[in-house]
Amino acid sequence: MNLSLDAEKQAHDQRFWSFVEFLLTLRSISGDSFLRKRNQTQNQRSALTGHLTVLCPCRCYLLDGISKGAWLNRSSIIFAGKDKWSVDPRVSIVSSVGDKHEYSLQIQRVDVSDDGQYTCSIQSERNPRPKLLNLIVKVPPKIYDISSNITVNEGSNVSLICTASGKPEPSISWRHITPLGWNRKYDSGEYLNITGITRDQAGDYECSALNDIASPDTKTVKVTVNFAPSIHETKSHGVGLGRTALLRCEAAAVPWPTFEWYKGEKRIIKGQGIEIKNLNTRSVLTMTNMTEDRYGNYTCVASNKLGTANASVPLIRKCSPAAAGSTWRFWVWLRRMWPHILLQDFLLEG
Repeated sequence: MNLSLDAEKQAHDQRFWSFVEFLLTLRSISGDSFLRKRNQTQNQRSALTGHLTVLCPCRCYLLDGISKGAWLNRSSIIFAGKDKWSVDPRVSIVSSVGDKHEYSLQIQRVDVSDDGQYTCSIQSERNPRPKLLNLIVKVPPKIYDISSNITVNEGSNVSLICTASGKPEPSISWRHITPLGWNRKYDSGEYLNITGITRDQAGDYECSALNDIASPDTKTVKVTVNFAPSIHETKSHGVGLGRTALLRCEAAAVPWPTFEWYKGEKRIIKGQGIEIKNLNTRSVLTMTNMTEDRYGNYTCVASNKLGTANASVPLIRKCSPAAAGSTWRFWVWLRRMWPHILLQDFLLEG
């Protein structure tokens, strides 16, 4: 009885090693060519990197107790029967619940290196029955290189680059995100070229890499455009003697400008009731306890490394409401006394 069991085991082992020898022979030739000679069809399966997948091309079954299965990756043996030849801890053999004959290959945390051709081969007492499966590993888009933030002068040419990986290969597009909230889309491509850039084209440029696998990967480049100052607003309010006068000057410039104030050729400096406050693109000149000699034309000068701009800001004397009321009442009385007097004559006399 024991001799019979030993003989059966020996025969089983011999068949197994014959099967291994067959696999090694198969390994030395192209698996694809091997299958084409047998008019085998190629199955296809897709998997996403990082996920789990089970490779079962039209199901791979062990038909009887003595048949053996094997899995090959391209030309390398992964499993021969239940014996694992691969050193990769992510691969294993699984079967469906209640189905002990299914012989499927499971790969955990699929990687792009798993992409390629797999063969499930069943060795029975008759002939090997190989089945081919092509695993396509899909990879979400990932931007791996993008231009650094850049500062240029107005009128310069700008070239931005954005490169990404993924499978299928992702398409790349650009859009300009402005501080005002409106966006401009540009033609797709790794390179974005801007000829003669203007101040309105400053801001963030977003690169988007997209394929049909996952949400797009996005990164931004900040483009700063330097330009010389231009004064776009000045304000002053006429005040009476002894009052406080305010003169304001606003300029557009990058980098932010420095401001100076002049009255004639004389530069205005702080002190003796004079205060100058500069905040980014605005300058405010304050003068308290106004005296007669402080009325007149002032000049606001805005400068940065690219240029200078100036604008005239007049400061006029304004009568107090009480004085203006007294003058008007006197004019009404004068008209009653001498109706022929005209207003312009009165003003000229004054």
